[in-house]
Amino acid sequence: MSLLPRTAEEFSSAEYWERFFKKRGEKAFEWYGDYNKLCGVLHKYIKPRDKVLVVGCGNSELSEQLYDVGYRHLTNIDISETVVNHMNQKNAKQRPDLTFQTVDATQTPYEDGSYQAVLDKGTLDAMASQEGALAGRMLAEVGRVLGIGGRYVCVTLAQESVIKLAVEHFIQVGWAVRLHCLGDPESQEVSSFALPVFVLVCTKFRQPMPMPILEMCQGEDGDPVRLPVVGDLLSVVRERQAYAMLRQRLRTGTDATSTPSLTLCHAPTGRPRYTLTIQDCPPGAKVPRANHFAIFIVPQGRETDWLYGLAEGRGQLAASANFRRLVVVAMHREQEYTDMQAVQSELSPMVMELAPPGMPANQKVPFLSVGGELGWREVVSHGTSDLSGQYSVEDVRGEDGQLYRRLVFLGNDGLVQSESRLTNPAAAAASSQKNKKSRRKAKPSAPPPMTTPSQTPGGALEVDKGYLCCAHHRVMVAGLAMLGVGTDHNKDVSVLLVGLGGGGLPQFLRDFVPGARVEVVELDPAVLEVAQGWFGFTPDDRLTVTLGDGLEHINNIEREGGHQYDVIMFDVDSKDPSLGMSCPPPAFVETAFLERVGNLLTSQGVFMLNLVCRDSALKKSVLGRVRGVFPRVLSRGIEGEVNEVLLCSRGTGETGVPPSLLKAGKNLQVALGMNSSRAATCIPQIDITELLEDLNVA
Repeated sequence: MSLLPRTAEEFSSAEYWERFFKKRGEKAFEWYGDYNKLCGVLHKYIKPRDKVLVVGCGNSELSEQLYDVGYRHLTNIDISETVVNHMNQKNAKQRPDLTFQTVDATQTPYEDGSYQAVLDKGTLDAMASQEGALAGRMLAEVGRVLGIGGRYVCVTLAQESVIKLAVEHFIQVGWAVRLHCLGDPESQEVSSFALPVFVLVCTKFRQPMPMPILEMCQGEDGDPVRLPVVGDLLSVVRERQAYAMLRQRLRTGTDATSTPSLTLCHAPTGRPRYTLTIQDCPPGAKVPRANHFAIFIVPQGRETDWLYGLAEGRGQLAASANFRRLVVVAMHREQEYTDMQAVQSELSPMVMELAPPGMPANQKVPFLSVGGELGWREVVSHGTSDLSGQYSVEDVRGEDGQLYRRLVFLGNDGLVQSESRLTNPAAAAASSQKNKKSRRKAKPSAPPPMTTPSQTPGGALEVDKGYLCCAHHRVMVAGLAMLGVGTDHNKDVSVLLVGLGGGGLPQFLRDFVPGARVEVVELDPAVLEVAQGWFGFTPDDRLTVTLGDGLEHINNIEREGGHQYDVIMFDVDSKDPSLGMSCPPPAFVETAFLERVGNLLTSQGVFMLNLVCRDSALKKSVLGRVRGVFPRVLSRGIEGEVNEVLLCSRGTGETGVPPSLLKAGKNLQVALGMNSSRAATCIPQIDITELLEDLNVA
């Protein structure tokens, strides 16, 4: 038969506790931990000379243990006559000054200000059932019997409704409030108890404080962190409780189907510092006996890479590492990290609590990384968009050693919205001059790995406009071969692009495609500002931008008539993360709207769509609608990503990828190089033939 309450109301019932203690007999019930767990924080706030009222004492041995170490002014009260009689009989000879009385904590007979401390171990939690009226009366009584400078010290599990009631009560009467999180209880009575124990300390002042004092401490000796409002304190409590529940789950088993994560914050500021994701090996995996547990540190700036940012990638990473449990650690922007050793020292105490069950106590846990380095990231700008929320522009070092600039939307799981490679024009020019002097003909290759900007001689870094970081952008450029671009160098190519991003794609089209005239429609003014300020986007008479809704723009120009384009491109993301399709928004692929797009194309025109859809049924529906408007649809998936680029036209008569397309691609490749009027350091770096070879019929 269970000895724990079945419903919340029973906690505040005198009849329940009478039954409880009669069934339990003489065995002590240590509600939320014993003296050994609590003594540190209790001795900090309650002195041996203090006159202490212990409310709801039960048959806990806590008062006895306090008495034995010098606390001789303890008055214990409880509503259960059974437990009071038992405790008086038990202590009559050995502890004659330790008194137990049958008293209701909501209406005590003691004088105003007669105690220096009130000690509560679980009584507030027991009373605060439903509306909490009973607990409110007890808290008022606590305030009455405590003298100036007195403290209410409450051991609690900090259920939100309970802690909110107590904290708001004492803040309103001008007391200082501090909450210690001591960790999870050690009681063996209920092994599934995973919630941490908190100690609430409320101090009474002669005059109410003009501003609320609200503090949180980790452990009994942790430095207090000042919090502005009660809601912030409740958020911290929820985080501690969630972590304890996660830790309990991880201690009791492994689960390859679940990849829980948690964020560790910088204690003084409360800002996120690390995000930890747990990846367990699947059942039946052949893991070496000694490979229990490892920590992998993701290089700064690469946390959104497929290998680290998506569940599939982390699964592959874990399989490669081959440990029973791998914790993948990502570092946050705008935080300082000295070196790998410092990160390891900072993380070790916390991550060891996440070890899998059965790991030997003396097991060495390796910290893994890419080349033993932390990576590099510098935030060069940040701001807030009215449409997309907070964003960050940051320079990072890629896996290839090159430096890249990224636009990251912080509210969308750190989505990298745009990326450009950086180059040092002065260094590249010097290298080019050296190559000319040596008269050696070298194969085209990527620039040599770059140092960080602070180490780069000869000037500031610039965006390499000849290099498209996004693979789907390169496929879209290759798709121009369907138009025969490059065969007639005197023919203009009109392009309508919905979605600017960092401006890399439209700038590439304007700079390198013969006769290209590019019109961009962008909804977000902040994105245009970032593209011009940080990504080298430079509009002119052949590259224009219209700020507005792409749907409305296309509807309007189709209705007006007289507009036609050789190419229409959609590279626009959805602002609704709950949809199974993140690009484009659903309205862009409705049949009626696709018909309007088709009406705006020339007879040989091409519609290009960047499709990012994880919902297979939705993707099938979208492809069906696209094929219903455009009889000829070629597609190319992007390796390691969800993106798929659709190249659509109204041409008929060919059922597969035409062989002539590769020849047209070679013409396009030549034309891109010939049209470059820039220095040799900024040439188009794209392999059209390779991109076209992997096309399929959608």
